[in-house]
Amino acid sequence: MTPALATSEISSLIESKIKQLELPSQPARLYEPVKYILSLGGKRLRPLLALMSYNLFSDNLDEAILPALSIEVFHNFTLVHDDIMDKAPLRRGHDTVHNKWNSNVAILSGDAMLVKAYQLLEEVPEASLPALLRAFNTTALQVCEGQQFDMDFEQRPLETNVAEAEYMQMIKLKTAVLFGFSLQFGGILGNQDKTITDQLYNAGVHLGLAFQLQDDLLDLYGGENFGKQVGGDILNAKKTYLLVKALELASQNDYQEIIAVMMKDTLTDKDKIAAVRALYERYNIYEITREQVEGHHKDFCRVIKQIDSSRASCILDFVETLANRLV
Repeated sequence: MTPALATSEISSLIESKIKQLELPSQPARLYEPVKYILSLGGKRLRPLLALMSYNLFSDNLDEAILPALSIEVFHNFTLVHDDIMDKAPLRRGHDTVHNKWNSNVAILSGDAMLVKAYQLLEEVPEASLPALLRAFNTTALQVCEGQQFDMDFEQRPLETNVAEAEYMQMIKLKTAVLFGFSLQFGGILGNQDKTITDQLYNAGVHLGLAFQLQDDLLDLYGGENFGKQVGGDILNAKKTYLLVKALELASQNDYQEIIAVMMKDTLTDKDKIAAVRALYERYNIYEITREQVEGHHKDFCRVIKQIDSSRASCILDFVETLANRLV
């Protein structure tokens, strides 16, 4: 088997195909937002993982590229709708779709993106379509479930803590299962048996969990290096793994202090972030979260190494570069 394509080559192929996606020009207020959100870039991790997974078993990326883009279009559909629910003004440093147009436009354009995702998935060879469609539908519904759990958590009073197991299940559904499907995609399209496709899925779920927990960390500890607002999750009283774990471990007095600080309007943003961070440090929350990230990263590597492909090292090397985003 020839060497696997370099990650940079696959990334260039993805960007090129996204720019070439055929979208009608009319009605403009339906399709312009679709073109806009897809043009904002991002890491394209999910289609990249899908194509790298497929490349473990096949050199013919031509038959996989458009179906792999279905995952990216679906992911961006969820972002458009999530931004409406979160009332978020910015996405990747630019206006969100509902902020640039309005919520009705964003809802309908998001719906169109979901349909487009299915159209792209249809581009797989006919023999692979039933299995991929079943896996895609299962994943898509789970992502919706995860988003609903996340919204349910936001409705809980801050003093009613979310259990660690609840939080992990929520991020598994909202984030990790789509990583799982992305790697599973390559196995299904590559005609691998269920043992292999299940291994790929499980590896992807571990990667997705590590990715989300890492993002929770970076919000507070990596903002200066990654262009994010430092402590934005604290300012928004968002229930992250850091907060969930701190409230679980805190003494009764510290439990009340964490809540009081996060709810206090008289503190400056800087002082509020510093106070909560100090309380996190009292309970080694940074180290505990790092251990979780590293544990899921190791599980990902362990599962991938079980797959009989000379190209598995390419995925391992790529994920190692992602892990280096940690602070």
